[in-house]
Amino acid sequence: MASQQGWDDECDVLVVGSGGGALTGAYTAAREGLSVVVAEATDAFGGTTAYSGGGMWFPDNAVLRRAGTQDSVDDAKTYYHAVVGERTPRELQNAFLENGHRLVDYLERDPAFEFVAYPWPDYFGSAPKASATGRHIMPMPLRAEQLGGLRETIRPPVYVERGNEPLPERVIGGQALIGRLLLALSSADNARLWRESSCDELVGQGNAVCGGVVEHGGTRYRVRARRGVLIASGGFERNHVMRGERGVVGTVADTMGAPGNLGHAINAGIAAGADSDLMSEAWWAPGLTHPDGSSTFSLWFTGGVFVDDDGSRFVNESWPYDRIGRTIIERVADGGLTLPFWMVYDDRAGERPPVGSTSVSLASTQEYVDAGLWVTADSLVELAARIGVPADNLTETVSRFNAFAHAGRDADFGRGDEPYDRYFTGADSPLVPIEKGPFHAAAFGLSDLGTKGGLRTDPTARVLDPAGRVIDGLYAAGNSMAAASGTVYPGGGNPIGSCMVFSHLAALDMTGLDMTGPR
Repeated sequence: MASQQGWDDECDVLVVGSGGGALTGAYTAAREGLSVVVAEATDAFGGTTAYSGGGMWFPDNAVLRRAGTQDSVDDAKTYYHAVVGERTPRELQNAFLENGHRLVDYLERDPAFEFVAYPWPDYFGSAPKASATGRHIMPMPLRAEQLGGLRETIRPPVYVERGNEPLPERVIGGQALIGRLLLALSSADNARLWRESSCDELVGQGNAVCGGVVEHGGTRYRVRARRGVLIASGGFERNHVMRGERGVVGTVADTMGAPGNLGHAINAGIAAGADSDLMSEAWWAPGLTHPDGSSTFSLWFTGGVFVDDDGSRFVNESWPYDRIGRTIIERVADGGLTLPFWMVYDDRAGERPPVGSTSVSLASTQEYVDAGLWVTADSLVELAARIGVPADNLTETVSRFNAFAHAGRDADFGRGDEPYDRYFTGADSPLVPIEKGPFHAAAFGLSDLGTKGGLRTDPTARVLDPAGRVIDGLYAAGNSMAAASGTVYPGGGNPIGSCMVFSHLAALDMTGLDMTGPR
């Protein structure tokens, strides 16, 4: 950590990153009268939030109550504690659970923010107090003209950036969340937003941080932060070396994280004396493999079964993506699964696999066929030979699954037993028999939405050293912070919701305000 030797610029709060959490922290600080500098490493604001659906998991918030959802923070605590367990401090978990609805109230007092309830079942439907309709809200869409020139500063959706599709006319999901935050910040004369400005070093003395070194255009600027530095710059999923050092399974090619997520600010925090946790963890997902070799976050499976190297099913294919991803990792570790693995399905919907979303647009069918990623055969025996699994096992697997489908119950993996399992089938059974030839197989790999290990914090997002002492002036949130949810993914919108809450709490702590009391 660099020592104090004069400053090139100064502010009250330096925010590193520009995703949903970082901008929430910047907005809170600016709204409460502090001067703010936002340092975004890339040429576009939004981080991975800009790629996302923009969902936020906030128990018992005003948006849900207006939509008629019955919930309580106590019920949410019962659920969250049951699935997260003791892997993270209970007070950290409760800080998230108790402050989401307060953040929504805070934001909705500003006309720049509008939200809508978006029913999305919790990801562990059998856990106590799981919600079948979820605790999930989304930003209301915007028209492009409402953003004006700001839209050009937002990182485009992943299917635009990686697939060269045209930018849609409506601004929705994570794009809308970033857009609304930028609109709110653009009217604040005490907030400056910098692009192409990375922070890889902190400035301080002893167990305190008082600024950061921001590099822009090849020049390094020492920026004083009188109240504190908030690191909310995402994870390190785009850093091949760091992934290897920290034991993160998977590859850079298969992550859905934004290009700037290299972990430089996390390393700066560690160099400043911060403790870290969960550094081998990520938000996992199965990913359809594409002709360019990448496997991208995929969900919305309306048929098919996943099979391992023995041609046997190994998971509930309709589970939430992180639960499937973790099972993939376990099976690879025990030697029963090789990547890529296969989804087997029939011809009722044609040659393309029954996958509703692959995050990026599909190439032509022939390109997948030519790459050996989509395989077709007249019989299951022939298909087994083509994908390298035992024919008897595959035939038996499909026969057994078909019997479950006709009976309406999956006795092996419980597919269809939880509300999320039926979300993409309109509450109908996701058990679709594999009967109509020719038969197909599509290759899948392991993708992730970003790493979730980072700097260890207290419930107000203050960064801690290995002895548990607060490092004055240093805060962390989102994927730069060791996730409050530990090794699980409790529900859709949890990553963005958590990042926003802890960034908000960090900014409030820097202002000296206490808004965490009773409703």
